Amino acid sequence: MGLRHDRRRTDMGRRLAIKRFRTQLRRNMLASPGQHQFIIVLDHLKPRYNIGKIFRSADAFGACEVNLVGIDFFDPAPAMGSFKWVPAKFFNEFETCFQQLQERRYRIFIFDPAAKCSLPETQFPARSAFVFGHEEYGFSFDPENYDHMTRVAIPQYGKVQSLNVSVAASLTMYEYVRQQKC
Repeated sequence: MGLRHDRRRTDMGRRLAIKRFRTQLRRNMLASPGQHQFIIVLDHLKPRYNIGKIFRSADAFGACEVNLVGIDFFDPAPAMGSFKWVPAKFFNEFETCFQQLQERRYRIFIFDPAAKCSLPETQFPARSAFVFGHEEYGFSFDPENYDHMTRVAIPQYGKVQSLNVSVAASLTMYEYVRQQKC
């Protein structure tokens, strides 16, 4: 039970995740937008657990869609079936996603622990897009190159520097829905 065994098990798990993804992707093509107009943008997240969990929350909070940037596949198992209910759009690069959001007149929010505005103090318009980057590497783009983005911080009081991305996304969706009073 050495390294070779672990690698084989990991490869088999990846193949099964890809198979689940392809099967559910076909079902996702029939998905309808949720009752709210917000969009979640996931920028180069790892394909294991968080993406599926974010789809589950997006379904629970009635998201319009989830945009995936630089993500070829993900394991839909943690979504508990929600991947088939929330429309997904795939983009190779952030710039294309950004342009489409701008054309659709979305206000774009990114999350930064050093931001001056905090989540509960920020007013979200109906057409809000929330961008979440990779937990370790951050965004695949330089936020300084985009002046039409609002930086938001999620208040934290412990010693940890950031929240898990699926937790941060869920808190954001909750706050958006709370503000919309729906």
